[in-house]
Amino acid sequence: MSGHMNLTLKVWRQKNKETRGKFVTYKADDISPDMSFLEMLDVVNEGLTRKGEDPIYFDHDCREGICGMCSLHINGRPHGPKEETTTCQLHMRSFHDGQTIVIEPWRAAAFPVIKDLAVDRSAFDRIQQAGAYVNINTGGVPDANAIPIPKDVADEAFESATCIGCGACVAACKNASAMLFVSAKISQYALVPQGQTERYSRAQAMVAQMDEEGFGSCTNTGACEAECPVGIKLTNIARMNREYFTAKFFKQEEAH
Repeated sequence: MSGHMNLTLKVWRQKNKETRGKFVTYKADDISPDMSFLEMLDVVNEGLTRKGEDPIYFDHDCREGICGMCSLHINGRPHGPKEETTTCQLHMRSFHDGQTIVIEPWRAAAFPVIKDLAVDRSAFDRIQQAGAYVNINTGGVPDANAIPIPKDVADEAFESATCIGCGACVAACKNASAMLFVSAKISQYALVPQGQTERYSRAQAMVAQMDEEGFGSCTNTGACEAECPVGIKLTNIARMNREYFTAKFFKQEEAH
């Protein structure tokens, strides 16, 4: 059919985190440029199932760019070649007929492979749990909402809150640092009045958990911001560092 593509896929196959993985080559023929990347994998998997072979395992849920589960490393880039696009929103028109596409899971010690292209990102959940308490009696919901927040602050808090926790920032970073993710979550709470009570101890708790999970250090290369599918900004990291060092300063003051 005209306009359709024949592609070669080199896919990372790995039974579980205990076994060694390897690349396996598959053909993806007669692929419509209007398909999403995950729909293309669905077609390949249908073919594998028909042949009695184990389908390629990958994470997905919403397929609308909201949940952050479609974490694929495509031709050396998290979520593929387009900026501010999740894998599920990447269309095959971004590739060309005859192209070879290399598909891998996120590569980070803190994200062990579950199977094939899916990794365990529960480290992110544990980091959020370390900081996700707000010890304040806000009264009823209207009382909490009645606290006026300047528009620029609200906009910045909302931007930070758009982080979908996909882990592309970690996958893009040569040190596998989680600083962009953690800083977005810290900013989300630190900017609004309801999050003030524990803002500094929260930063300390989340950074401590991040270190415990085995993520690397940030060297400000900016690869994380460049690959983030929702455009989380590096300025969050600067804010997080301020929160963290302010917490250390307060602790030292209390000790004296």
